[in-house]
Amino acid sequence: MKITAIVLTLVAMMFCSVAYAEKAPQKIVDLGNSTLAAFGSDPVIVEAVKAENAKGKTLDQIKAQDVQWQASVGVTDYMKALMESDCGKYLQKIQKSAPYYSEIFVTDNQGANVAMTDKTSDYWQGDEAKFTKSFAGGSGAVFVDEVKFDDSAQTYLVQISVPVLDDGKAIGSITFGIDVDAVE
Repeated sequence: MKITAIVLTLVAMMFCSVAYAEKAPQKIVDLGNSTLAAFGSDPVIVEAVKAENAKGKTLDQIKAQDVQWQASVGVTDYMKALMESDCGKYLQKIQKSAPYYSEIFVTDNQGANVAMTDKTSDYWQGDEAKFTKSFAGGSGAVFVDEVKFDDSAQTYLVQISVPVLDDGKAIGSITFGIDVDAVE
């Protein structure tokens, strides 16, 4: 009986966290369409994505790396390299420039991580809305996800993804984790 009550409580808590997702306020949408979208044509980010795309990795290689990534505990040397690359250091500088940045990561044209400020939960973002909607088949678009309460950070967060553009064509994406309450 006690175990059933615990299980039901946990299920209810998971359901409630999904139920509390809500549309981002206009100030967050505006941030995505202005300040954050501008990073999509930043030369440091564009060059990093172009270099990664030029490696010609197959989707099978990316998915194999994703399996290893998710199985890894802590930060591996490969993950560290994405944080310590020129683009990774640049993203950390951006992250420190405003209190609302909780994380930033860049992906290539298949949704594989190129650079990041913090370890992401997986390596391949290509099957997630944050990539598919911002890459938009190469045409590019700003994607503002729903605001969700993050238990670990104890704050409301939203992910905003913008295309990385080269000559007006999407070649990758950037995702910004934004602390909604810190945006003025």
